[in-house]
Formats: sequence, structure tokens, C-alpha cells
Amino acid sequence: MIESNGTVEEFPDRIASAVEEAIREAAATEIMPRWRQLAAHEVDRKTGPHDLVTDADRKAELYLTEALAALLPGSVVVGEEAVHANPLTYEAIRGDAPVWIVDPVDGTRQFVHGEDGFCTLVALARGGVLHASWTYAPARGQLATAVRGRGAFLDGERLTSGAPDPGRDLEVATSHPDFTTDEQKHALLGLRTPGVSPRACGSAGLEYLAIARGRLDAVAFSWEAAWDHAAGLLLVEEAGGAHLTRSGEPFRITGGNTLPFTAARDAATARRVADLLSDGA
Repeated sequence: MIESNGTVEEFPDRIASAVEEAIREAAATEIMPRWRQLAAHEVDRKTGPHDLVTDADRKAELYLTEALAALLPGSVVVGEEAVHANPLTYEAIRGDAPVWIVDPVDGTRQFVHGEDGFCTLVALARGGVLHASWTYAPARGQLATAVRGRGAFLDGERLTSGAPDPGRDLEVATSHPDFTTDEQKHALLGLRTPGVSPRACGSAGLEYLAIARGRLDAVAFSWEAAWDHAAGLLLVEEAGGAHLTRSGEPFRITGGNTLPFTAARDAATARRVADLLSDGA
């Protein structure tokens, strides 16, 4: 357990190894034994055919909820599955207490299909400000971390997102049409232009990691759920990237954003994509 004195800005250094251990243990205990071993009764639909939940999601979130809350007295946990069961749980993100934002299996569809493109996402925030994040892809053996003001790292190596090569089409991962309104679909049409190569996104967390590594230029997403974005947004920021909504403001995990929004390898690319989204609206 961590003592409750000090500020939340000081907590990441003191608990980073314990958080990493909890994430790895949740994956080893609850996620990986079910990968490519799921029975039909262990998979359910939530809002539609592309919005799946499994026993791995539920049990890993329960594990992390208990472990993370114990590490930081007075903190609360906002997890995807808990919010699905009780939407009021989400309000903690807007409160004053330190909050752990958890997506136990980001990329559940890929997980269900036996692919390796899934990850566990954890972020620590307070008052809408992100302070630390963890992105763990257990099937790939990758762990990416970020602490505000101290950089982003993948397996201990510093990440630098860089800038897209001049003259090359921008590769932009975009929301699945099932998760977009008609207005958002029109906005995303702004990316159907020379010089941009849009494609459907996979795991949001792994797309953010690809940006931080300089292997993807940008994303354009149309939903606000903080568990999908919090860890990745801080990772991208600390690697040198930027994020903007269509209104030209940075994305806020507390909500009220003009959607779709973008995160990109650098500020110029973020502005270019945000402008295209506005032109398409």
C-alpha cells in the first residue's frame, strides 16, 4: 500500500512497478489462459455485433479494480465493464479523487478471433489531467508506459513519434462505421482526399502506440470513452505527438468534445487532420 501523503503527481514514480506487476498478473491469470480458448458461453454482445465482452474482460477488470484501489488509498477505479453495468460510475473521472481508468481487454473483437492485436490499458488521472499510463500487449510481450513530463517508453526504450515523411500519404486509422453517427460519418469523409490514406482501426490502445512509435500518422475517432483513449493520449503526448478535436481544442477525458477528434505524430499533422474533419462535417 502507498501512503496517502503527497500529491498525485508524485505517485507514479512510487507505484509504477506495483502497477506494472498488477497488470501483468491480471493478464497472466485472467486473460492469456482464455486467449484462443474461449467457449461460446464466455462471449457476450453489449450494444451490437462489434461490441463484445468476454469472461476475460470481466475477471481482469475485477482483479485490477481490487489491486489498483489498494495501491492508492482514496483513489477510485473507472473500468469499462463497471460503467456498462452502472453508467454513473463514469462520473468519478470528473471528480477530485485520483482515478484509475481501466480497459481490461482493449480490442476484444481481435481477442475473441484469436488475434494478437489486443491490450490492457490503465491510466492514472486527477481532475481531468492524465499523469501516468500503461499499455500492455501480452500476446506480443510489449509494455508501453508514460509519465507526464517524463517521456514515453516501450519496454524501457524511449519513444519518439517524429513527423510523417514529406510527400507521403498520411496513414490514418478511423472509427468503425458502427460507432459513428451520420454527422460523424460526414466528418470522416473529409479524410477521403488526395494525400490521406484512411483505414479502419483495430485496438485503440495499439493504434496510439503505433503513433508514439512513428508507425502510424494519426487516428480519427468518434467516441469519447476514456478507457479507450486515456492511456494512449498520454503516451502520444509524451512521445512528441498532439491531439485535437474538430473545434481545435485538445481532447478532454472528462467529455464534451467536438467529435470526431484526432491524435497524431506531431502538432502539424494533428491540425491537418482536424481541419479535414471539419471540412467534411
